[in-house]
Amino acid sequence: MEKRKNKFYPNYFTFPAIIIFSIFFALPIIAGFVLSFTDWNMKRLYEPHFNGLKNFIYLFQDEYFLLALKNTFIFAIITTVLIVVLGLLLALVLNNAVKGKSFFRTLFYLPAVLSFIVIGIMFTSVFKMNNGVFNQFLTMLGLEGLVTDWLGNKTTAMGCIIFVQVWKWSGFAMAIFLAGLQGISKDYYEAALIDGANKWQQFKSITFPLLAPAFTVVVTMNTIGGFKVFEQVYVMTGGGPGNATQVLSTYIYKAFSKGTLGRSTAMGLVLFLMIAVISEVINRMLRKREVDL
Repeated sequence: MEKRKNKFYPNYFTFPAIIIFSIFFALPIIAGFVLSFTDWNMKRLYEPHFNGLKNFIYLFQDEYFLLALKNTFIFAIITTVLIVVLGLLLALVLNNAVKGKSFFRTLFYLPAVLSFIVIGIMFTSVFKMNNGVFNQFLTMLGLEGLVTDWLGNKTTAMGCIIFVQVWKWSGFAMAIFLAGLQGISKDYYEAALIDGANKWQQFKSITFPLLAPAFTVVVTMNTIGGFKVFEQVYVMTGGGPGNATQVLSTYIYKAFSKGTLGRSTAMGLVLFLMIAVISEVINRMLRKREVDL
C-alpha cells in the first residue's frame, strides 16, 4: 500500500495544472461547441435555445464570412511562404563567417519580441496617406506618382498587412533554421567536397533534407499564426477598406460586438477546426520528409 502511494505521489503535483487547464481551456472549448448550436444572443443571454445547424448554414451563405475566409487563406498561404523563404535565406547567410553576424541575428530577431499592437501602430504611421514615412520617402525619390493611401486602398491594404507579418516573423524563422543548420555535422559537407559537389548540390542533397524538422516547425507555426491573425489587421485597417482585409478573427470580433453570440461562437468553432485539421495535415506531410541525423 505504501509503495503504491509513493508511486502515485508525483502525479499529485499535476492536479493544479490540470485544474487550471480545465477551467481556462477545456471547459471554454466544450461550452463554445455547445453554444455554437444555439441562438445565443444579447436578448437570450441566459436562455439560449438549440437551433441545430442553422448558424453554420447561415455562415456559408454569408458573403462577408466567405470573403473573410478567402482573405484568411490568402494571408496565411502568402505569409507562410514568404517567411519560410526569407527566414531560410537569412539563416544561410548568417550561418557563415559573416562580419557582425551576432549583431544581425539579434537585429532580425528583434521584431519577433515586439507587441503586435506596437507594431500595428508603428506601421500605420509608416503607411498613412498624410505625412506617412513611406510616402515621404517616395516623394524624396521623385516618385510622387506612387504616393497613395496604402492602408485605405483596397489594392494595397492586404499587401501592407502581409508585409508587416513577414517583417515580424522572418527573424524567428531564421533562428529556428539557424539551430537546424548548426546541428548538421560538417563531415557531410567535407565528404561532398571530396566527391566534387558544388554549393547547390550540397544544399539540395544535404542541407535541405536535414533541415526538414526545422521546416516542419516553421511552416506549422506560421500557418497557424496566419489563420489566427487579428491584432495587426484590427489596429491597421479594422478589416477595411470595404472588407478588403477582413479576416475570420476580425469578423468574429465584430459579430460578437453586434451581440450575435451563438453565430460568433459557430465562427470560432469553424476557425478552430480549420486550424486543427490544416496544421495536422501539414505536420504529417512534412514529418515524412524528416531525416534522422
